[in-house]
Amino acid sequence: MAERKINAGLKTALEMGPIVIFFAAYLWVRDRVFTLGGTEYDGFILVTAGFVPLMIASTLVLWKLTGHLSKMQIATVVLVTVFGGLSVWLNDDRFFKMKPTMIYLLFGGVLGFGLLRGQSYLRVVMEEMVPLADEGWMILTRRVTAFFFGLAVLNEIIWRTQSTDTWVYFKTFGLTAAIFVFFMTQGKLFQQYGTEETDEG
Repeated sequence: MAERKINAGLKTALEMGPIVIFFAAYLWVRDRVFTLGGTEYDGFILVTAGFVPLMIASTLVLWKLTGHLSKMQIATVVLVTVFGGLSVWLNDDRFFKMKPTMIYLLFGGVLGFGLLRGQSYLRVVMEEMVPLADEGWMILTRRVTAFFFGLAVLNEIIWRTQSTDTWVYFKTFGLTAAIFVFFMTQGKLFQQYGTEETDEG
């Protein structure tokens, strides 16, 4: 089924809204402790408990409106549910902090597997947005694979050595900025291998 087009602002709000709300809610309750059912939960756990269903709901709405979800979107919401759920269930924030690591390892691993087969799985996801020659896709895929593994390592370093506040800022702004900067630095590759023609066969 072809993806139905929706307003770009609405699409961005559905994709980024849960993250923004998570960040704002965390700032609001980060220094508070809540007692539920005789168990104490800090603000981070409470916000995580709200983020998981919000993420699921926004993804379902996006699917309903567009009729399509990418494999990356599906994998992300599954990992958010699993690791967020473990953090809430076990009252341990480490699981949710590990979630970006698992996401980037998964994406990097899938792309790396494709490279071993001589294929660019990144092309399947991005071809409509960035038309490139075959060689360009292979170069970009190698770079993105290394970048994802680098983000996984960086997330592990941040959450294991820094405060929760620092990790939340890193997750909300640092990861997004890193991805933006990475693709901005690929301008020369896009110019060199860019093409308006795509393979029909």
